[in-house]
Amino acid sequence: MEVIAFIGPAGTGKSDRALVVAYENKCSCIIDDGILIYRNRIVAGRSAKKEANPIAAVRRAIFEDPDQTRDVKRVLGNICPNRILILGTSVKMVNLITTALGLPAPKRYIRIEDVAKPEEIQRAHDARHKEGKHVIPVPTMELRPEFKGYLIDPLRTLFQRGHGRGTERMEKSVVRPVFSYYGKLTFANRVVSDLVHYALRGMKDDLQVHSVSSRKTQGMTNGISLDMDVTLRGGTPEEVKTLVHRARRLVQKEIEYTTGMFVEKIRISVTTDVKR
Repeated sequence: MEVIAFIGPAGTGKSDRALVVAYENKCSCIIDDGILIYRNRIVAGRSAKKEANPIAAVRRAIFEDPDQTRDVKRVLGNICPNRILILGTSVKMVNLITTALGLPAPKRYIRIEDVAKPEEIQRAHDARHKEGKHVIPVPTMELRPEFKGYLIDPLRTLFQRGHGRGTERMEKSVVRPVFSYYGKLTFANRVVSDLVHYALRGMKDDLQVHSVSSRKTQGMTNGISLDMDVTLRGGTPEEVKTLVHRARRLVQKEIEYTTGMFVEKIRISVTTDVKR
């Protein structure tokens, strides 16, 4: 396995350019801030960008967590990539990562200044420190043709309660680029319906989906709203409520995981079949 290091100070745009650098250098895997990315998917680890404080983030990024390290090493062993790109703020950081994961020392070092202009680095710096944007190099898809730009990562809690006042404030956003190794990824509206049916395949004895429609929402940047008509087997109101909540969770998880889009709303119109 060959390791290539991609180095630059925090907030200079490494993660934003990681997909392109990996593609140009034929790296099938990327390690960035504690996560292992393979074929445009997070396959192991936990992102340091989601940690609550800088110390925890650093520990996560250099794989001090034995469970995380074991998980990433296991998946790497299964994948056996020929070449892997590791992002770090310094040579020392990359060496700590390779040591923790039992990987060889980097064969080549690419610095952010080698692939980005000074003004591009400055824009990345401003996005991090002025706008609070953190990039995870896992692409999202677009719902053709409405959805454009960057999406807020659905895995991140974006709002935080105030101290005893019940108020909310924006904390920070994690964004995912719309491009990938394979160019821009788009999908038709019917794909949403297919994903819904796939997500609910395990509930076929309790629930039948009749129709699914999707549209862009106004409340969240590039969010998506779903409307579903379903029939549920007869039962008590509490049983129906439990089934609906389960269906919502399954649908949201499948769509957000597969497309990277944020499912802001799911409206489910329910008809109960008392004959079943």
